[in-house]
Amino acid sequence: MKLHTQLFVSLAAGAAAGVLARLLSLGWLLGFLVALEPVGIAFIRLITMVVIPLVVASLFVGTASLGDLRRLGRIGGKTLAYFLATTLVAATIGLALALMVRPGAGMNPAVREAMARQFEGAAQGAAATAQTAPSLVERLVAMVPRNPVEAAAEMDLLPLIVFTIIFGAAASLVAEERRRVIVTFFEGVNELCMVVIAWVMKLAPYAVFALIAAVVSRFGIELLQRLVVYSAVVAVGLLLHTAGTFGLALRFLARVRIGTFIKHVGEAPLLAFSTSSSNATLPVSMEVTEKNLGVSNEVASFVLPLGATINMNGSALYKGATAVFVAQVYGLTLGGADLLTIILTSTLAAVAGVGVPSSSLVTTLIVLNAIGLGPQAAAGIALVLGVERPLDMLRTAVNVTGDLTGAAVIARSEGEELAGSLPSRQP
Repeated sequence: MKLHTQLFVSLAAGAAAGVLARLLSLGWLLGFLVALEPVGIAFIRLITMVVIPLVVASLFVGTASLGDLRRLGRIGGKTLAYFLATTLVAATIGLALALMVRPGAGMNPAVREAMARQFEGAAQGAAATAQTAPSLVERLVAMVPRNPVEAAAEMDLLPLIVFTIIFGAAASLVAEERRRVIVTFFEGVNELCMVVIAWVMKLAPYAVFALIAAVVSRFGIELLQRLVVYSAVVAVGLLLHTAGTFGLALRFLARVRIGTFIKHVGEAPLLAFSTSSSNATLPVSMEVTEKNLGVSNEVASFVLPLGATINMNGSALYKGATAVFVAQVYGLTLGGADLLTIILTSTLAAVAGVGVPSSSLVTTLIVLNAIGLGPQAAAGIALVLGVERPLDMLRTAVNVTGDLTGAAVIARSEGEELAGSLPSRQP
C-alpha cells in the first residue's frame, strides 16, 4: 500500500475512532485517544527537526548550481508574481462567497455573546499577540538577517532563506574547484536529510491516526454545529480555489495532468491536513516534488521553502471570509473601500503569517482592525475559535497544494518536463 493511501486510511480511521468514542460516550476510549496525541506531536517534532538543514542545504545547492544570477532573478520574480496573484484570487473568493451566503447575518445577539465568552481567554491572547506583531515595513526589514544562526534557532525561515540565497549566489561566482567543494558538502547534507525523512515517514500513518483521533475525540462532531454555515463557506471556498485556480494553473501553465499531479504529490497535502503546519510538511513536499513530479532541485529548493513562508492561499481565503462573517455578525455595513481593504489586507496578512498551526488567528485580527471593528475584533475571533482547528487543517492543506502547484508552474516555465505532462501544443 502506497504511503498516501496509508495516510488517508489512518486519517479516516482516526476520525472514526474519535466520533465513535464521542457518540457512545466511551470514557476509556476517549482517554486512550487523547493520550495518543503525544505520538503525533513527537512525529511533528521529528519531521520539523529536518527543516533547517534541508532548507539551507537544498536551497544553497540549487542557487549555487544555477550558475547565472539572471536565472535566479528570473525564477524569483516569477515565483513571487505567481504567489501574489493566487493569494489575491484566494482572498477574493473567500470574500465573495461570504457576501453571497451571508453566514453571519441574523445571528441572535445572546448566542453571539455566549459563544464569545466561551473562547474569551484564547481570543484575548491572540489580540495581545497581534498588538506586538511587526508591521509590514518591520517585516520587510526583518527579512535581512542580522544573525542567520539565530534565525535558524527561532525557525524564522524567511531571513534564513535570504541569507542562503545570497551565499549561494556568491558561490556561483567563485572558481569552479572551490565552489565544487562546498556544493558537494551541502549535497551530502541534503542526501542525509532525505534518509532521515524516509525513516521518519515510516511513522507517519500512526502519527496521523493519533493526531486526528485526539482532535475529534476532544471536540467531537458538535464542533461544527454552532457555525456550520460559516465553516461550509470557508470549506467550499477552499475547494473552489483548489479545483479552479490550481486546476487551471496546472492545466494551462504547468501542462500537467491533474490526476497524475495528485497521485504523485498527494502525501504532502494529506500530511499538511494532519499536522496543520506548512513548515512540518516542507521536507515531504520537497521529496515528492523532486522524486515523483520531476521538478529540478534548483526550482524546488527555491520555490517550496519560500512558499512555506509566504504563500498562504488558504489563509488569505479564510481571512477574507472571516472578516465578512464577523462584520455581518456585528451589523457592520461594508462598502466598496472596505471590501478592497479586506482583499488587500487579507493578502498581506497571509504573507506575514508563519507556517505553524493557527497563526492565522493572530494575523486575521489585522484584517478585522483594518475595517474598523476595533473592540469587536477579539470577540469576533472568539466566535470562530470553536471551528478553528478543522479549518486550520483544511487551509494548511490548500497552502501546501498551492506551493506544489507553484513549483510545477515555475518548473514548466523554465522548460522542464514533468511527470504526467500533457502533449505540447502544436504551432
